[in-house]
Amino acid sequence: MSLDPPAYLANLQGNIRQRPIPWDGAVRAGTLTEEQLSRIRAVDKVKKDVRKQTIESDLDGYRTLFVGADGKTSVLELAAKRQDVVQYILVLLKDLLDTVPALSKALLKNGDPYRHFLPLLGKSTQLDDPIPLLTSTVLVSLMAGSRDESTATVDKALPLIFSYLSSLTKNADAGLQDIGVQEYSSLLYGTATRQQFWTQRDETVGPLIDILRAAAGITKDNSAASLLSGSTNVARSGFEGSLGGGVGLQLLYHVLLVMWQLSFEAAEVGTALNKEHDIVFLYTQLLRLSPKEKTSRLLLSTLYNLLSANQEKLLGIAVSVRLPSLLQNLQSRQFNDPDLREDLDRLRELLEEYTKTKTTFDEYVAEVNDGHLRWTPPHRNTVFWAENARKILDYENGALIRKLAEIIKEPWEKDKYVLAVACNDIGFLVREVPEKRGQLERLGLKTRVMELMGDSDENVRWESLKALGGWLQYSFDTK
Repeated sequence: MSLDPPAYLANLQGNIRQRPIPWDGAVRAGTLTEEQLSRIRAVDKVKKDVRKQTIESDLDGYRTLFVGADGKTSVLELAAKRQDVVQYILVLLKDLLDTVPALSKALLKNGDPYRHFLPLLGKSTQLDDPIPLLTSTVLVSLMAGSRDESTATVDKALPLIFSYLSSLTKNADAGLQDIGVQEYSSLLYGTATRQQFWTQRDETVGPLIDILRAAAGITKDNSAASLLSGSTNVARSGFEGSLGGGVGLQLLYHVLLVMWQLSFEAAEVGTALNKEHDIVFLYTQLLRLSPKEKTSRLLLSTLYNLLSANQEKLLGIAVSVRLPSLLQNLQSRQFNDPDLREDLDRLRELLEEYTKTKTTFDEYVAEVNDGHLRWTPPHRNTVFWAENARKILDYENGALIRKLAEIIKEPWEKDKYVLAVACNDIGFLVREVPEKRGQLERLGLKTRVMELMGDSDENVRWESLKALGGWLQYSFDTK
């Protein structure tokens, strides 16, 4: 998948290509050999077809030039003390890898093809040092061009590259963020690389979710739970060029593209992605605000991949965050993109089939099993609790209430609303089925509710107080 290089990177590479390098003097100084210089000159500043023919006729020679061989030192190793030469070689190599696909596979035939590149990633922590950035572009082109999934690539080099790219995506500079995100996209070409990306998800996925949350206008004080409860509104303006949180449309598209590529591993990552980042709600919110067809298409396709691969766990969540009604509204719009229309139809049909056979109780079960409680309609509905409280307590020999106990015992530092919702539910259960309070107490729920009365969050304190009131009311009524 080819993307236009970000302007910052293109300008940097262009400036380096134009720099005059005193090659003959570099040879005299031992920065490189005559043989190396001859090969560089044969492909530097020549037409692409000449460059391609020259390299393909001497793949072993160019492999030795860049990664060395037995008894021969690579040009990067020889030129290590000349930063101008190293920068030039890195830009040239990136151009060659893009022009001559066969070169990528040739370089990987070396016993340790990454030996001279990986140290350059950590060469400097200064943002204005171009060498780590240029090195990352070379490594990404090398891996993507060969689509390599060897141990040397996936287990040794890829984790270091992902860590470096993560530092770009966490940078405040949108240009550097976009470089990191685009290079991620180039690397997610196969299952092995996507799995490694997911393994490092605190570094890789986490910052991307932060960008998406900023675009959707969701902050710590403006969480999914509060939005679903109707207590907070998301701004709906400023979509041309920049979304909420200053996220540009191009950066948003590239982040969505990476997440779409990750969604091809939906069976493995889908439920954890939702538990850790409330992804179904986040994507529903982004879809509601999406300003362009190209972003809507990625949102719909990713949602379909996640939901279709995790129907038991995620379809109920999709219903609870009101995705079906949003899709119904989108159905009336005239989209030009046939792929978008197809994804919209597939997703709508998937949810329609689910809702035909599922009830509000099923949605509640799905939400509790997901673990990330929200202020969805059932929680405040007294009729729902009157009809279903006993059913919830008896469900699968108490499995549902045990899951609720697990949820409320977690700290939920990043989303206190989960604790507030759990206290609300426990309060309803005590009031509706008071004779079962012993079952709740044995699970530690009364003790936990009392602990939460001292929580730092006002909503949690209020809901825990109300929940405890159920126990107190029952105690007084029975005296």
